[in-house]
This record gives sequence, C-alpha cells and structure tokens, in this order.
Amino acid sequence: MKVKVKKLHPDAKIPVYATDGAGCFDLHTLESEVGILVSSLPVEVSIGLSFEIPEGYVMLVFSRSGHGFKHGIRLSNCVGVIDSDYRGEVKVKLHKDSTLLNQVFRVNKGDRIAQAMIVPIPKIEFVQVDELSETERGEGGFGSTGMGDK
Repeated sequence: MKVKVKKLHPDAKIPVYATDGAGCFDLHTLESEVGILVSSLPVEVSIGLSFEIPEGYVMLVFSRSGHGFKHGIRLSNCVGVIDSDYRGEVKVKLHKDSTLLNQVFRVNKGDRIAQAMIVPIPKIEFVQVDELSETERGEGGFGSTGMGDK
C-alpha cells in the first residue's frame, strides 16, 4: 500500500520502519528542544507532516515503548486516531507520568517521539434489537472472567 505524505516543513522526516519486522513506523519531531518535567503540563510536539490515509483505513498513533518504560512518557490521549478524511498536520501531545521527581525528559529535533500504523477499518451497520443472544458469561462485568473472581 502506498500512502501520500505531505511535508509541511522542510526539516520534517518521512516515516520509516526501524526494522523489517516492525509493526509501526516512527514519527520524528521538528522541535529543537522541549523539556518535560514531572509537574509540567502536557507538551504538544509537531512532526511537520500530513497524510492521505486511504478510505477504509485509519492511522493509529501510539507512544514509543521505550519512552514509557524508561521515562514514564506517553501520549496525552493514549492513542491518536487519524481518520481517512483528515488532511491537517499530525501532532503529538506528550505527558510525563513518571514519579521521578524533577527528572527532565528532553525532546530534540529529529527524535522519534511516537509510532504509528495504518489498519483497515470495516464499516459497521448497527441493528437495534430487543434481545441479544445468550452466552456463558452473560452480563458478568469487570473481573468476572478470572479464576475464582465470580
């Protein structure tokens, strides 16, 4: 599949997969230097790109696992959803959850700040009914499928 990408800034980097087995491609920042403190508000970071996602697909944007495990950094909205009809710049808002007081996480120009994948999205038709089919679980809620939790 080919996806059209528009550079909104000359320094923007076209996404690439880091390895042949990577499930997501990397998104890079345009910011020259942004520091995120534990007590700071989330920071919006530009990547300088817009995408033409094919109809029937969506781009999902995720945190980089190393940022979360090593620094307590995540996307403010946890997962970004870029619809096929959106043509504006894709931006990332980072938030620091870490309890490492006053430890600064620095974002430098060109850093990989997020990862994304493009996945097919089926169109669903919702049908209103009076009853749903019976299952073994039924209406069991949170924790109802664990051993001994019933």
